[in-house]
Amino acid sequence: MLAGLLLTLPCSVSAQKKAAAKKKTKTEQTAQPDPNFYIFLCFGQSNMEGNARPEAADLASPGPRFRLMPAVDFPATDQRPERFMGEWCEATPPLCRPNTGLTPADWFGRTLVASLPENIRIGVIHVAIGGIDIKGFLPDSIPSYVSKKAPGWMKGMLAAYDNDPYKRLVTLAKKAQKDGVIKGILMHQGETNTGDPKWAGMVKQVYDNLCGDLQLKPEEVNLYVGNIVQADGKGVCIGCKKQIDELPQTIHTCQVISSDNCSNGPDRLHFDAAGYRELGCRYGEAVARHLGFEPKRPTDMPVAVKKIDVPADAVTVENAIPGNEFPKIDKQRRAYFRINAPQAKKVVVDICSKKYDMLPDGKGGFMAVTDPLPVGFHYYFMNIDGVNFIDPASETYFGCNRECGGLEVPEGSEGDYYRPQQGIAHGQVRSIYYHSPNSKFGEWRHALVYTPAEYELAKNAKKRYPVLYLQHGKGEGETSWALQGKMQHIMDNAIASGEAVPMLVVMESGDIKQPFGGGNNQAGRSEYGASFYPVLLNDLIPYIDANFRTKSDRENRAMAGLSWGGHQTFDVVLQNLDKFAWMGTFSGAIFGLDVKTAYNGVFANADEFNKKIHYFYMNWGTDDFIKSQPIVDSLRELGIKVEASVSEGTGHEFLTWRRGLHEFIPHLFKK
Repeated sequence: MLAGLLLTLPCSVSAQKKAAAKKKTKTEQTAQPDPNFYIFLCFGQSNMEGNARPEAADLASPGPRFRLMPAVDFPATDQRPERFMGEWCEATPPLCRPNTGLTPADWFGRTLVASLPENIRIGVIHVAIGGIDIKGFLPDSIPSYVSKKAPGWMKGMLAAYDNDPYKRLVTLAKKAQKDGVIKGILMHQGETNTGDPKWAGMVKQVYDNLCGDLQLKPEEVNLYVGNIVQADGKGVCIGCKKQIDELPQTIHTCQVISSDNCSNGPDRLHFDAAGYRELGCRYGEAVARHLGFEPKRPTDMPVAVKKIDVPADAVTVENAIPGNEFPKIDKQRRAYFRINAPQAKKVVVDICSKKYDMLPDGKGGFMAVTDPLPVGFHYYFMNIDGVNFIDPASETYFGCNRECGGLEVPEGSEGDYYRPQQGIAHGQVRSIYYHSPNSKFGEWRHALVYTPAEYELAKNAKKRYPVLYLQHGKGEGETSWALQGKMQHIMDNAIASGEAVPMLVVMESGDIKQPFGGGNNQAGRSEYGASFYPVLLNDLIPYIDANFRTKSDRENRAMAGLSWGGHQTFDVVLQNLDKFAWMGTFSGAIFGLDVKTAYNGVFANADEFNKKIHYFYMNWGTDDFIKSQPIVDSLRELGIKVEASVSEGTGHEFLTWRRGLHEFIPHLFKK
């Protein structure tokens, strides 16, 4: 048995050796680099690191053919899973480090994916540090540079690469060579070395070191060097352009990638998103040509669909928050809007019942120009990817049941009656809070009170004033008449010119800020906003009379309102003629009114009514969807004295109502 064992043992060992050898050969075969996996090394300073915020198109996956071998670990985010140094992953920005931005390498890879056959994959290894000197990539100079010359703000970035960015690049490149073939080296560096006569020689040293350490043949692995931000000749490092252009004189396998007309950020040192895309595509096109392929641009590369030229006569609107250039309005009354929304896919501006698609400018911004707009004040919204919001460049105005953007299309001198004027005294708009036990929406309520300029004068300390209770429309608020309607300027100018007597004007929310509630809202049987009536009569009027110097009898009390505020005026005044002697509506929302029977037949006895209401006024616009002419005609047939006017060329809007208020107030409190 022993002899047999001894005889079979050599055969067993021989078989094991053969199996092991076979397994090794198979392993070596499977570990061979893929010749169709093209790898590119990317290094440099901030413009290779990436300084622009990626936009939606940049963040969209380019597909499995474009890969990144991270040079540092990346924590997981809502947009991407965790990334690990040295492990291939999907190449979406950021490519350099977790807090960096869009880089030329992003659209370089996408351009190669578009240009090369589908069986070829693209991989990048990306090591870059903002502001680094070229010495930071020279092994002999790195220790001294890191310890003595690197600025303090760079320390953390250097530490991410264990204080040796060159070693990190080479280490990962060697690992990547097991998977694919290095086909090129991309560099964007030089700004820090602007004017350095030794720069070209040091770049050659870095290139030669990479070729030597990675056993690359320079004639097979070109160096592609991007030029700097030019900014129409005003780039901060424009002096570096010449030395980059001349680099091929030192490195014969170097190709310079032009940055002509690549757009830049406001610092004139870094490219903007559009500039990085364009420069990246140019890197890709150069590599594709060198590899023998016809370059193709990625079809999903965002470009401006149409350039919107803003004429020289366009001026920033009065509603823009100071410091903003847009919105603007030109002499043809076309409005221009701009917003920065780099991750947006679709942006729309909605004004005057028309929506305008905002066009991308390739820099993260969107612009739109409107048709000629009617003069006057207009609410508007912007919409990003289906969500309405307020233009951050606009002052806000409460309307449409929410805060809105606003834009004033200016009239000519005919609008001076609602503009503040020099050389006259100006009144005040006071903000008050008053207690209301009758309130449906909380016991403390807010109102605004206009007091004429003379109210403050010592000589008038005992003088008392009549009061106009002025209501806004559905979905607006107590600030609407002051902000959108410019009520205080209308009052100041009319009082200063002697057209109107000095009076107080009180503005309250009227419980119609909230959306229209439905129900029975015929005149006199209102549900929407009727909760305000006991508040007005029992709380607000007594508060105003107690805290301001008012004439508190009916002869010195008026009420008027626009749209649904006109509806409320009818409901309140016509059922409380013992408290009001003057009334007006501007585009009044009066529905279902039988003038012969309404409000317990208040219009039936015209003589009695005309004695009690000293002035009755109604206005509307020629383009208004609420027109009061039928009511006016019916009232006049009964003998009711009612004045009316039509605002030419305006609709259901504040210019109609400004004109109405301006025509109404000269008749108040005069007999």
